Amino acid sequence: MSNDLTAFNPTPAFDQMDVEFNHEQGTVWCNMNPYPRPCFNARLLDEVIGLKHAIHRAGLNRQTLMQRPHFVVFGSGIPGVFNLGGDLQLFRALIEKRDREGLERYARACIDASYAVSSAWDLPLTTISLVQGTALGGGMEGALAANIVVAERGVQMGLPEVLFNLFPGMGAFSFLSRRVGPNEAERLILSGKTWLSEELHELGLIDILAEPGFGETVVRDFIAQRQRRSPNAMLAMQRVRKAVNPVSYEELEEIAMIWVDAALQLTRRDLRVMERLINSQNRLGAESGLARAM
Repeated sequence: MSNDLTAFNPTPAFDQMDVEFNHEQGTVWCNMNPYPRPCFNARLLDEVIGLKHAIHRAGLNRQTLMQRPHFVVFGSGIPGVFNLGGDLQLFRALIEKRDREGLERYARACIDASYAVSSAWDLPLTTISLVQGTALGGGMEGALAANIVVAERGVQMGLPEVLFNLFPGMGAFSFLSRRVGPNEAERLILSGKTWLSEELHELGLIDILAEPGFGETVVRDFIAQRQRRSPNAMLAMQRVRKAVNPVSYEELEEIAMIWVDAALQLTRRDLRVMERLINSQNRLGAESGLARAM
C-alpha cells in the first residue's frame, strides 16, 4: 500500500480484516485475513457487516460521500487465496447436531454481509472485489456481491457445493442471475466446475481483468479515473444501479432458508465429501500461517 494510507479504524475492532482509508482517493481498503481457515467465519462476517459504523466513525456521512465518488475495496492478505467460502467445519458440526437454529443464524450472518456489500451499506459508495487468488463457494459469492469485480488472469473461481449435494445459498443465484440471466446462473451452479477468471470475464461475471500481480494497480487506476472524469455521472450511476433490478434482502433471506432446509437433508456420504473440502481449507490455512491463537 502507498504512504497516503492512514489507519481507518482508531480502535482494534477489526481482527479478521486489515482496514485502511486512503484520504486522497476516498477509498477504504479491506484486506481479509480470516483465521484459522481462509473462509467466511462468523467474526469476519461481523466485521464486514459492521464496516458501516467504522465509516461513520471516520467522519464519512451521506453528505460528505455525495461530494465525490468513494469506494470500498475487498481483497485478501493471503497469497494465492481470496476466500475459500463458508465455514464448512461449522456447517458439518451443526448438521450433525441437527442444529437448525445454528444453521439459520450462520446463514443470516452470511446474507447480512452479502447484502451490506451489494447495497454498499445503503450509502453512496461503490464496492469493488479485487480477486487475486482462489475464490470458491462463498468466496465466489462474496466476490460477486460487490458492484464491480476485478480479477487477475489465471485466478480460479467456482461453486463446488453441488459436489456434496448442496447448493451455494448465500447469494450466488441472485448475483449470477443479475449478470448472466437465471438459466445460465443455474447451469453454472449445477456444474460444480472451477473456472478461470478469463472464462468468467467472457461470460460477463468479471468486469475487469488484470495481469497477475497488477490487480491493485488496476483498481487504483480505475478509481483515479472515476475521480477525475465525470464524478457527477459516477455518483448518479451509483443511484441508478441501486434502483434498477436490485438484490433485495427478502430474496436473499428466502433462498438462505431453502439452503438450511437442504443442508439438513445431507447424508453421511455427503458429509464425507464435505470433509475433503474441510481438509483443504485447514491445509491452506496452515500453509498460509493463519492458525494463530484465537
